[in-house]
Amino acid sequence: MAIVYLFPGQGSQKVGMGADLFKDFPQETAVADAILGYSIEELCARDPRQQLNRTDFTQPALYVVNALSYLKQTQRTGAQPDFVAGHSLGEYDALFAAGVFDFATGLKLVQKRGQLMNQASGGGMAAVLGMTEASIRAVLADNQLSTIDIANLNTPAQTVLSGLDSDIRAAQPVFEKAGARKYIPLTVSGAFHSRYMAPSQAEFERFLKAFTFHAPRMPVIANVTAQPYVTAELISTLSRQITSSVRWVESMRYLLAQPDAQFEEIGPGSVLTGLLKPIRKG
Repeated sequence: MAIVYLFPGQGSQKVGMGADLFKDFPQETAVADAILGYSIEELCARDPRQQLNRTDFTQPALYVVNALSYLKQTQRTGAQPDFVAGHSLGEYDALFAAGVFDFATGLKLVQKRGQLMNQASGGGMAAVLGMTEASIRAVLADNQLSTIDIANLNTPAQTVLSGLDSDIRAAQPVFEKAGARKYIPLTVSGAFHSRYMAPSQAEFERFLKAFTFHAPRMPVIANVTAQPYVTAELISTLSRQITSSVRWVESMRYLLAQPDAQFEEIGPGSVLTGLLKPIRKG
């Protein structure tokens, strides 16, 4: 049997998350407060200044809650998973669980990543429901929508597009005419996981080079490749994640091919558990 832990990314955050974890991990909570310069418990448990949904706050908050959830899980079970994966931001928790970096280093990386992504402007994203990846690519090609990238391949019938906000909005009637069940513009400021994040990727890669990373002690399935991380390519793979598609369907199919794979979502909510159902069915 292969035990797989999945760590959720942005969109899973909610006020109150982690409220029962901070008291159990006072050392990690204190480290987080020192790095971030504010109370992570206050942000997650109460969000008094309504910052939790702002990218530069969301990403550190989710990283911390996911990480503490993992530590709690290992305390409870006394065991480690055989494979780990995380959706976008959640990949940093998968790398933490695999011992690639320690808790503090991961938080510093996520803090920088959140700051860079929060600075992005002029971009837009939209979820397309009810169309396959092949159909979406055909619509993009046939309608000269060459400025739009595929950001997330979440399920066989749920894909997220990314690009300039004006292009994303102009594409809505095209996809609706082509048979999309729903076309949902998302409330974001940047064109995440697209070519438009290239300046952020370059700056983040320079930032990554200041840190030391270790070989994963278990396979970490990368969003960029849908294959296990290669130690020699860690920095390149992490930086490319900012501009590359999240290949979640392929990642889950890789894990579903493992003998008797058992999945558990570690962190707030059950978004990834929900995404897994149609992938498994397909």
